[in-house]
Amino acid sequence: MLSLCGVRMSRLVGGKCWNRLNTCRMSHTDHNIPEKYQKFRTGHMDEALLPFGSWKESYDKYQRKYNRQLALSLLFFGGTLVYIYTSGVIELVLPPPLRDDNQKPTSKWSKKWFSFGSPLRDRKSSSTKEVSELPQSIPYLIIGGGTASFAAFRSIRANDPKAKVLVISEEDFYPYMRPPLSKELWFSGSDLTKKLTFKQWNGRERTVFLEHEEFYIPLNKLMASETGGVSVLKNQSVVKLDATERKAYLDNGQIVSYDKCLIATGGKPKNIEPFVSADPEVQKRVILYRDIKDFKRLEEISQKAKSITIVGGGFLGSELACALAGRSQLTKSSLVVNQLFPEDGNMGKVLPQYLCQWTTNKVKSEGVNVLPKTLVNGVQLEGSQLSLSLSTGNSDKLKTDYVVLAVGLEPNTQLAETSALEVDESFGGFRVNAELEARTNLWVAGDASCFYDTKLGRRRVEHHDHAVVSGRLAGENMTGAHKPYWHQSMFWSDLGPQVGYEAIGIVDSTLPTVGVFAKASERDTPKAAVEQTDEGIRSEADKPQDVLKPTKSESTSVAPRPPQPGDDFGKGIIFYLRNNIVVGIVLWNVFSRMHIARRVINEGKPYDDLNEVAKLFELHSDDD
Repeated sequence: MLSLCGVRMSRLVGGKCWNRLNTCRMSHTDHNIPEKYQKFRTGHMDEALLPFGSWKESYDKYQRKYNRQLALSLLFFGGTLVYIYTSGVIELVLPPPLRDDNQKPTSKWSKKWFSFGSPLRDRKSSSTKEVSELPQSIPYLIIGGGTASFAAFRSIRANDPKAKVLVISEEDFYPYMRPPLSKELWFSGSDLTKKLTFKQWNGRERTVFLEHEEFYIPLNKLMASETGGVSVLKNQSVVKLDATERKAYLDNGQIVSYDKCLIATGGKPKNIEPFVSADPEVQKRVILYRDIKDFKRLEEISQKAKSITIVGGGFLGSELACALAGRSQLTKSSLVVNQLFPEDGNMGKVLPQYLCQWTTNKVKSEGVNVLPKTLVNGVQLEGSQLSLSLSTGNSDKLKTDYVVLAVGLEPNTQLAETSALEVDESFGGFRVNAELEARTNLWVAGDASCFYDTKLGRRRVEHHDHAVVSGRLAGENMTGAHKPYWHQSMFWSDLGPQVGYEAIGIVDSTLPTVGVFAKASERDTPKAAVEQTDEGIRSEADKPQDVLKPTKSESTSVAPRPPQPGDDFGKGIIFYLRNNIVVGIVLWNVFSRMHIARRVINEGKPYDDLNEVAKLFELHSDDD
């Protein structure tokens, strides 16, 4: 090695260390070093020493050993990562797309590249393959393939008969109705449910799909069609919108330009602890119930499982509990159906306490083991069953084969972060104006929209009727209507064919309520209502009327009194009050009267005697 002036150097030669001080005038021959080592003298890098002899052999031996160990370690580490990733314990999370093409990416260390824990719901089946037939530009783009999407493109086509509409959906199905998934499908027999066909309460058969497959035009023929049409691109998702440039970015990297766009992404079921952080083997036995795939899975499970536990006491949870118990009775199986929730009774967040307790007893009579005022503190797999640690004390545990979570819905607002869209902090969902517009030429409808109600303030509604009406209005506005949203949407729930209710406005059990009830007859059931109207989706059966007046048979007022033990709440009207003004109404086993309830709420005035208002609904007309 070339030595520098005035630097003391050490050299290992033949296993001996020679130390000496080189000078700038040092010659290549130094008589102070034995002659036999003179050949190792060098003053240039090209003449640097190389190991030889026994030292080199020993070095090469250990080097080969370390190389083998390094290769085996890398192979083991890589194999471990592949196994963990494929088993679902670790999931790669890619950073969201940039909001615009000029934005610089943040540091790679500021991103969370991996998330641990297997999700309860299956990963989206959206394909990352390029779609060759995808048009580069489309007049009308709809993101989401649910009820709001369907109502929107029907409205667009009604106002623009030659419109060309592209629907991009993450699901593997054409648009369909969700209400039958927790109602009639469970009472229709396995032959029909395999075809996703159900019998309404009046016996009429109907499919869950909103249109036959022939209604939709193939994607490769959409742009060439002179009469326009609707194409549905399934198993794909939009990950970013550029509202200024009017471009949609798909997860497979393709870009679609649009003239008008509607976001109708709906919602996803909520998850709660301890199921969020449960072991993967536990999560395999937990269902977050929402779509057709969930129905098919639960329907298959119900045929072989010995017990199923529903967590949640709201609309969906109570409907599923009654549906599973009803299916068990029809098939004469030994399936045990449990239902647990933290409220005092079924529908505890909606119904007043006395009606909540009556409903709980009704659910129990259907064969459901109801556990009110109960939380799940822990869950683990014991053998072939889940063991749920309950909050009721005394180390209570509930053994069950499967768990169905029905604890609410979260709006799908993932596009907000990547697309610079506003999300309401109080209610969730994309904030929109009175015309359901989030940005210029960009609308939002259905569960994902947070709109301003001129009577009740800003709201977000998660029901079928709202999806239909808001989707229809958004479609009209996309064709230039510029109409504000004023409709008071309704929702309904059936606990089997004998008990059901319809509701509108703000129905919150914490509000003061006034109930007016009457004796029910055989005609006051969901089954009878469907037989009369021939329409199971009852929001479609509602027909507005202009004249509202009480009947002569109801001329006698009844003095109000508190509910008494043993009361039979066969049918009635429940008014929800805020500042002495009716803001919500429940029609309990009273059907085809929703137009009257809308009128009462829209008037927005206080009433001195709600018993007189109840006469408008003709509660006693069938008794005459």
